Amino acid sequence: MEIYDKFYINGEWVKASGGDFLEVINPANEEAYAKIALGTSADVDKAVAAANEAFESWSQTSKEERLGYFAKIIEVMQRRLPDIAAAISDEMGAPMWLANAAQAPAGLGHMMTAAKILENFDFEEDRGKNRITKEPIGVCGFITPWNWPMNQITCKVGPALAAGCTMVLKPSEIAPIDAIIFAEILDEAGLPKGVFNLVNGDGPTVGEAISRHPGVEMVSLTGSTRAGILVAKAAAETVKRVTQELGGKSANIILDDADFEKAVGGGVQHCFMNTGQSCNAPTRMLVPASRHDEALAIAKVAAEATVVGDPKTEGTTIGPVISKVQWDKIQGLIQAGIDEGAQLVTGGTGLPEGMNIGYYVRPTIFGGVTNDMTIAREEVFGPVLTILPYKDEDEALATANDTLYGLAGYVSSGNIERAREFASKIRAGQIMINGAGADQMSPFGGYKQSGNGREWGVEGFEEYLEIKAIVGYAG
Repeated sequence: MEIYDKFYINGEWVKASGGDFLEVINPANEEAYAKIALGTSADVDKAVAAANEAFESWSQTSKEERLGYFAKIIEVMQRRLPDIAAAISDEMGAPMWLANAAQAPAGLGHMMTAAKILENFDFEEDRGKNRITKEPIGVCGFITPWNWPMNQITCKVGPALAAGCTMVLKPSEIAPIDAIIFAEILDEAGLPKGVFNLVNGDGPTVGEAISRHPGVEMVSLTGSTRAGILVAKAAAETVKRVTQELGGKSANIILDDADFEKAVGGGVQHCFMNTGQSCNAPTRMLVPASRHDEALAIAKVAAEATVVGDPKTEGTTIGPVISKVQWDKIQGLIQAGIDEGAQLVTGGTGLPEGMNIGYYVRPTIFGGVTNDMTIAREEVFGPVLTILPYKDEDEALATANDTLYGLAGYVSSGNIERAREFASKIRAGQIMINGAGADQMSPFGGYKQSGNGREWGVEGFEEYLEIKAIVGYAG
């Protein structure tokens, strides 16, 4: 078993100040394969002090200097992609095809995107006799999740580095190994000491210490809405900037003129991708009531073609969910759907047939769902799709917007103008039309209880900047 008893602070791997450790469990076989030290507030203090000291010089580096470091980071990261993919598969159960095709490359993509934005970004603007400057906000605290671990680390670290900020990262304690590899990458690339710091630990200890720390100017969290509320409360005492990317219950509206085979089948695949463990997953599929049975038949075929299996086995579509806690929660929500009268089209409770170990979930489709049912209201975070019939577009729109969340939305139509018009009315931060894929240059973030602020693109970059007006600059 690998023991990780050090944190990356001030350019060095230093021993944790406390003596507590946590086992890292492989969700595919339920076996502990590593241990990490759990940090304390004293470790956070050291990391924040290092980041504050480094900020003085890093914030003053030129655009060209920062781009030079990005070139080195990208070079090392490209070489380490297989290591990152393998770590993510082991720690959170992503199938190797997904880890290699999306999980690891997404991180590289965010670093490349940050460099591209930096190269073309103007930090100064003259308005008449005044100068408006955009300056790095300071030390940033990052709290990242386990479901897309490298993606969420780099979409924060990349723009923060590019903007001239320094930082302290607390990755998920459930899936921490890829973050340790990322720290190794930054170290090999020669990033100045103290610019990036890593402290492993749990939310109530390390996350709380980062959120509350007076030496941290900004905290960025990706996690549950519950965690976001706790972070915001802790951060409020020092009036620091808080950006949050939280939960979702995204609607996927299939209009009556859509290609149903493509839209419904693709919607199932998208919902189940990453074993349903994506905050923007299209988990509420809205279909015309007149075509409800047709949609259920297509969805059933797509769900039953999903291969649940070992992440290392070729042909596996989806692996396990992250933990026993998560597995139990999903089972409870599936049972709630059954108890509340939704039509169980396929799947259900319990382990998939032939499996007796690992946190695997049966790909599940519910039909005849109404928007007041638990499975239509709560974020399941597993391979569970609810299909809701609607009588007309007005009802579809009202249902889509009738949620506490507003992270993403999806619209399919055979008429692009019709899809655009419908998309403009959905109260969510990012809308995908006709199966469009993600674009790292487009801002990502939510309305309502899905969070505040934005990541990705220029808008995500600007979250790490303060605006200064120098009035009378021209004399």
